[in-house]
Amino acid sequence: MKKIYKNILCVLALGVVFASCENYLDDVPKGSKVPTTLADYEAFIRDEYGNQVVNVEQALTLMNDRFQTVANLAYYRLTNANYFWDETADRIDLNQADETTYYRSYAGISSFNLIIENVLTATEATDAEKRIVWAEAKMLRAMSYFNLVNFYADTYTTGNAGKLSVPLITSASINAPSKQVTIQEMYDFILKDVNEAIPFLPKVSQTALHPNLGAGYAFSARVYLQMNNYTEALKFADLALAENNKLYDWVGFYNTNKTIIDTPNSYTTVASPMGYNYTENYTFRHGSSYSLGRELSIPVDRAARFETGDVRFKSRWKLRTVGADTYYYSTLSGMYNFGGITTVEVYLIKAECLARAGQIADALTLLNTVRKTRILPANYADITTTDKATALNAIFNTKRNELILTLIPFADARRLNAEGTYPFSLSKVEGGTTYTLSATSHMWTMPFPQGATKNPGNGTLTQNVDK
Repeated sequence: MKKIYKNILCVLALGVVFASCENYLDDVPKGSKVPTTLADYEAFIRDEYGNQVVNVEQALTLMNDRFQTVANLAYYRLTNANYFWDETADRIDLNQADETTYYRSYAGISSFNLIIENVLTATEATDAEKRIVWAEAKMLRAMSYFNLVNFYADTYTTGNAGKLSVPLITSASINAPSKQVTIQEMYDFILKDVNEAIPFLPKVSQTALHPNLGAGYAFSARVYLQMNNYTEALKFADLALAENNKLYDWVGFYNTNKTIIDTPNSYTTVASPMGYNYTENYTFRHGSSYSLGRELSIPVDRAARFETGDVRFKSRWKLRTVGADTYYYSTLSGMYNFGGITTVEVYLIKAECLARAGQIADALTLLNTVRKTRILPANYADITTTDKATALNAIFNTKRNELILTLIPFADARRLNAEGTYPFSLSKVEGGTTYTLSATSHMWTMPFPQGATKNPGNGTLTQNVDK
């Protein structure tokens, strides 16, 4: 774990320089600056390409939501193992790189720890202003730990709660102890952070990168859903939607840009509406497709799982062949909120909770409210059923499509597989060979990178998978 701080944190960060890795708030070298004012600490939250990045590339690869080129699959052995669901592969041995998912997340957590530990004594601000930044850092730390525990540890169940999860670090000090806590302890810590933050979160964000009150409620709904606590998830979903229940009009977006979108064999880009000002945002964080330009391409068989007439899909990708690769190529450019939280996720959390409680009609009303903003009128029809399983599967399918290229479809699949009632598996045929990812596969938990287990810093780190 010490490697994380020495390699990443003892560097320039938005003009703020730590004087020393061992005690960076004491010695101030000439020409350097340590954080003292509220603006200094708040700058860490604005570090959108560092602290705000949420990279879950191997989860997207396992889900086959991200297209991988023939060249990538030949060169990156871990990517190949996950993409083809090779259960014989030793992914621990293959994960020798400094995986961004792990190191970027802990670098961000260290920055949020620095804020939480020190911002209440910052200068040039009122106590109320300092408490807001403190609460925002608590939210972002909790969100980062949620991503880590749902990537490197088994999913939350009563039976799994005592298993090891990921290292918990609550201090920015290089000498801070690292303890690999249980899954239950990690979820308790996440909820504690959020519950302490919510009373101080503003209703209106300073920027899209700053979590607001709606984000606090929405993230609480996400966490409780992952814990299978549908009563609490529903309560917080309602609170979040009371703060923001807007849905983006993708049908209108398509109609405005259809001439460009529908031009055959043309890959001219249209500006992404999913950036900082996206009406569905609670809070914005860059995801695995965080660089400026086009978002990730998706495989042909994955594209087939979108509904007919889904203009959100049609506006984002177009079939293309380049050499040996045929895939759906991105035709939007700009920013994408793949690491934050949006209203559509909360609509579908609420729909699932209602369906599980037997309120099928109300659940489908919410589901269809979302679908009407995505499906062309000529193709649209309400989903109607009185069967709980049918309703839930419709909600799950829509959610996987809506939140593609985020961690959530992967986290949901793990949750449903652990529950066992609505398991999720995958199958495909490539090159005449059939590949299958079962609901019970060990591959649903990712291995820690070797650098982390071999150099865990001030603690110990045990792998959560055998391979």
